[in-house]
Amino acid sequence: MDGNYELYRRMKESTNARICVGRSGSRYKTETLLKLRADHAIAMDAVWSEVDETVVDKLNFLKVKTKVRDKEEYIQRPDLGREFSDDTINYIKEKCIQNPDVQIIAGDGLSSPAITANLEDVYCIIKDGIEAYGYKIGTPIFVKYARVATMDKISEALNAKVTIILIGERPGLATGESMSSYMAYRASTSKAESQRTVISNIHKNGTPPVEAGAQIVHFIDLMMKNKKSGIDLKI
Repeated sequence: MDGNYELYRRMKESTNARICVGRSGSRYKTETLLKLRADHAIAMDAVWSEVDETVVDKLNFLKVKTKVRDKEEYIQRPDLGREFSDDTINYIKEKCIQNPDVQIIAGDGLSSPAITANLEDVYCIIKDGIEAYGYKIGTPIFVKYARVATMDKISEALNAKVTIILIGERPGLATGESMSSYMAYRASTSKAESQRTVISNIHKNGTPPVEAGAQIVHFIDLMMKNKKSGIDLKI
């Protein structure tokens, strides 16, 4: 790397991206290559691992599963990760609070460590905020092998006003613990994806979980007052 080394140093401090790493001939330096391979392994583990369910048990989440049978099918059949069996829908209706103002869902998604690492902090802030506003909160639900659209099925089953799914993001090479929050007013399978409001990059080196929880509470209040979400919600 020729030129302004002080500029390179400041650039590297501002991002987790692999910049100004140098090279050996036409190749990465050994240290850079090993770090790249280690980060790739973390990303692979995030996809193929399972959520530590002691976390969801501690928070009293009702546990259900989509039509997916195992992790391999989850990767190959995204459509099944959006569907529940009739028995599962009936179980949700039987065990959960009906007509909630706010329904919270957690789903493993494409990064199980994201839920294990972030769910408790985010959920506790959201729960406290919802109760402070006086909104009726539903039974929290954990969905194994979840895709984002499972929120629509649960919203319809419980007649929820605002539905939130906290779900593991597709991991990159910077972190394997990044979570997203998808929120919608009157979420429905008949509505477009543009109905959803999203906060992404929730993890200790991105949007901190506690801060994300506070932002989610703010959006919930806006959605309840405006009866809108996604591109229709003017912020």
